[in-house]
Amino acid sequence: MNEIRPSRPNNLDAFWMPFSDNKYFKGTPRLLARAQGMSYYTPDGKEILDGTAGLWCCNAGHGRREITEAIQKQAEVMDFAPTFQLGHPIAFEAAARVAEMTPEGLDRVFFVNSGSEAADTALKMALAYHRARGEAQRVRLVGRERGYHGVGFGGMSVGGIGPNRKQFGAQLPYVDHLPHTHLPARNAFSKGEPEHGAELADALENLVALHGDTIAAVMVEPVAGSTGVLVPPKGYLKRLRDICTKHGILLIFDEVITGFGRLGTNFGAERLGVTPDIMTMAKGLTNAAVPMGAVAASGAVYDTIVNGIPNGIEFFHGYTYSGHPLAAAAAIATLELHRAEDLPGRARAMEPGWQKAVHALRGLPGVIDLRDIGLIAGIELEPRAGKPGARAMEVFRWCFDHGLLVRVTGDIVALSPPLIVEDSHVDRIFGTLSDAIRAVPA
Repeated sequence: MNEIRPSRPNNLDAFWMPFSDNKYFKGTPRLLARAQGMSYYTPDGKEILDGTAGLWCCNAGHGRREITEAIQKQAEVMDFAPTFQLGHPIAFEAAARVAEMTPEGLDRVFFVNSGSEAADTALKMALAYHRARGEAQRVRLVGRERGYHGVGFGGMSVGGIGPNRKQFGAQLPYVDHLPHTHLPARNAFSKGEPEHGAELADALENLVALHGDTIAAVMVEPVAGSTGVLVPPKGYLKRLRDICTKHGILLIFDEVITGFGRLGTNFGAERLGVTPDIMTMAKGLTNAAVPMGAVAASGAVYDTIVNGIPNGIEFFHGYTYSGHPLAAAAAIATLELHRAEDLPGRARAMEPGWQKAVHALRGLPGVIDLRDIGLIAGIELEPRAGKPGARAMEVFRWCFDHGLLVRVTGDIVALSPPLIVEDSHVDRIFGTLSDAIRAVPA
């Protein structure tokens, strides 16, 4: 395969990079030119082992021929068709394939183009549902501290990561937040679900006492990924489910990261034994080959909204590219790969060795916590005085320069490899990371 090289080494100005230190990067660029299997390759051909599945999304590995060919074939047949008052068969097929994978009852699928759009769509569904059932006073949305639900104004408002919010001033009104579940004093170095903290769900009862029957929905990630791999305490999500049911509140799971095998099951809801009313997904849906997201809703939510309007449009929401033919083709091919290769089963089989490798980092300089579930890991480093995030960023750069891609958020290194990972890759990931932690000064 021919290597792709930048046309000019200084031709970097036009692209305003997302979530990036643009000034630093454009002075010291780190570029990826191609990808195959478990690895990226730089423009000069250096291999970079992918410890993050791209950005939590290439669960089946890179360059999967089956997905590429499905996209090419569909592009030759029909490149685009609208889904406003029209349809095309492949979108319906893709929705049916998704509904086969989702937890029982979550079988109405609305397509979007990203996790951010999925979050905003799910929140709109919740508001429309309550209005359709005659409880229009339910306008309040509840998220969680340190939660991440994309960067649309809905998801950002319900999300609870400070830097993602404070630059933009006013956000949605009528939003509250539950406390996060990170309890390092009680749960440090947990393996899988921590023992302590289920009672934190009871904070929702306090919000109900304060706001009465005005709460429409609670949105949480089964495992909070972008904030640094926060695994829910045992019993926490079930307690949250019970409180929502008790008070007529919809429970929304953001499964953009935890979906499609990452936790050893199709979705985190299955692994953690709790079924929400609405569930968002993206990333692994198409193995990131074409942008696509989706929201799966219960039949009760769908029927209430659709039957609440006697004629005409029932849900005034959608995107030009909802159910895009190329994305639908990519999704079908990806889900077939998941089934044929049993990627969730691979994750389950790899989890014990993965967990052992994660916790072997205990005792390294500056490692103050380790946590894992499925094929996810969070390695928390002690921040430098007055320079939060600097230490982990240096670990990220050291790893890249030595052939490994990791992700950092604050002073937490997050790992989430493609589900085709093998023992030799695990050894390389943690060997390189261990060297990096030792090499980077405190």
